[in-house]
This record gives sequence, structure tokens and C-alpha cells, in this order.
Amino acid sequence: MTTIYDVARRAGVSPATVSRVFNGTSVSSEKVEAVRKAAAELSFVPNRTARTLRRRTSEVIALVIPDIENPYFTEMARGVEDVASEAGYSVVLCNSDSQVEKESTYLRIAIAEHMSGVILAPASDHSGLDEVIATGRPVVAVDRSTGYDIDGVVMANRDAGRLATQHLLESNRRVAYIGGPEHIETSAERAEGWRAAHRAAGLQPPLDLLRFSSFRVDGGRLAMEELLALPEPPDAVVAGNNLIGVGAIQVLTEHGLTPPSVGVAVIGGLPFTTLSPSAVTVVRLPARHMGVTAAKMLLERIRGDDQPARTIVLRNELQAASASR
Repeated sequence: MTTIYDVARRAGVSPATVSRVFNGTSVSSEKVEAVRKAAAELSFVPNRTARTLRRRTSEVIALVIPDIENPYFTEMARGVEDVASEAGYSVVLCNSDSQVEKESTYLRIAIAEHMSGVILAPASDHSGLDEVIATGRPVVAVDRSTGYDIDGVVMANRDAGRLATQHLLESNRRVAYIGGPEHIETSAERAEGWRAAHRAAGLQPPLDLLRFSSFRVDGGRLAMEELLALPEPPDAVVAGNNLIGVGAIQVLTEHGLTPPSVGVAVIGGLPFTTLSPSAVTVVRLPARHMGVTAAKMLLERIRGDDQPARTIVLRNELQAASASR
């Protein structure tokens, strides 16, 4: 059986250096390359079980997200996995379905399985992190903040709602907003951006056009049907996330109102649609970059970074519809 001593001899380094490379400790890039090349040539596989017992943590991190079917979170997960894999860590993907109970179960599993840390998109503002934080494991919040003093990576949500609404108000009179649950931070902040854009244009936000639903396709469908049934329906709508946008567009199309006959702006890229992309305004959210950033922050904490908790806010980009009515 190949040992770290064999790898050390082949790489021309000490066994301690080999151990540091596979433990993720800071080592020069030249030595990392030499060790990994020697390990590959000798088909050396680190004994993860033994290292877990010694270090009391495994080279595994948990990624807990509220909706695995949402391409936004899938893209974010890819960013996390890219960084973790490069550093020698595996990622366990957990789907909470936006349920605090399921989320709590996954956090307890992360503790029981000696995972090194957790990246969490909180299921709600009532997510409980006391147990996992008490163990000393680092936690990084993504997409939504928590009431805990931990690192976080979030989007500029108010700005996203403002940009989308501001663009639609340039050529439309009644602009609606459909968000996810009102108590979810991302939904509430994007709605505040919708209000702010109206005020900046010298208008009172039309509260009869404000809808909170679910962050899923059926949520977008239900809210859009309600809006179209109003005595004075909207002539444009801001969808608070990608799946809401899909549902809203489906209903508009079924009513013969295919965009751009009704203005549509979607916060987050449309994951699937039969429309030309140019017919819909999109506020692009850098989901993959969010995952990359969160994974790097978590690995820094795992390796001993003890600076005060910080929150990184990622900017977004408006891609305006080019089709005209």
C-alpha cells in the first residue's frame, strides 16, 4: 500500500508537507503541484477516515438550499462545488424545501458526520443555527441573511427590484410586482425596490398591483391570474425571481398577451421559456459567483481565519428587452 512517505520521496518533500497539502494547510503552489503529481503517479488515496478521527472534522461541507429544482440554486451549488473540489473537499447537497424542520435535520447531520462547515441559504428568518455554531463549525449564509454574527454573501436585492421597475416605468403606466413570501428577505427587499422606483418617478406605488406568492412557477401563475382579473390590470410586471417569471409569462401567453405586448422584467435569468430572450427584460444575478465567494469564505474560516464576520453584497446587471410593441 502506498503511504505518504512514498509520496514524499517521489515529490522530494517531507511527509509533513504531504500531510499539509492533503489537509488544506497553506503550502507553496510548487510543492502542492509536486505532491499532487506524485500522488497521482503512485495512485495514492488519502485515508480520510483516519484524518477525520485526528482532526475531528471530515473534508466534507454541507450546502443547504431551499429549492434544488430552482436553476438559480443549482448554479450557485456549482460555484460552491468548483471551489471545494479544488481544495480537496466534497460537498453534500441538502434540499430543505424552505422548511425549517428539514433544515434543522440537515444541520444536525452536519454535526453528527463531523462536516467541516456549512453553507446555508436559510429557509426562513427563523432558521436556528445555535447548535452548529456552538460546535465551532463555520457557517456562511448565502442569498439571505440571518440574525447571527456569521459571514454572508447576498445579492443587491433592493437595487434589482428598483432597476427592473425603473426600466418598465419608462414605457408603461401600471407596473406590478410579484414576489415570493413576504417574510423572505429577498422578496421583501425586491418589493421595496419596486416601491422606490415608483417614488423616484414621482408616483405612488400602486399597492393593488403588489402580490406576494411562492417562489415557484405556480406562485407566478396564481398571482398573474389575480392581476389580470383586476378592473384595471397592469400593463407590465416585475417577477421577483426566475420561476415566478416563468409562471407569469405562461399565464400572459395563455391570455394572448405574449411579451412584449405586456412588459415583463424578471429578476434572475429565465431558466426555460419559448419566448425570444429579447422579449423580456432580465436583471441578471451572479448565482455562480455567489457560490464561489461563499465557498472561499468558508474555507478561509476552516483554515483558521478569525477576522470579524463580514457580508459581501454582489451587484446585478440589467439586460433590457430589445423587442418593441
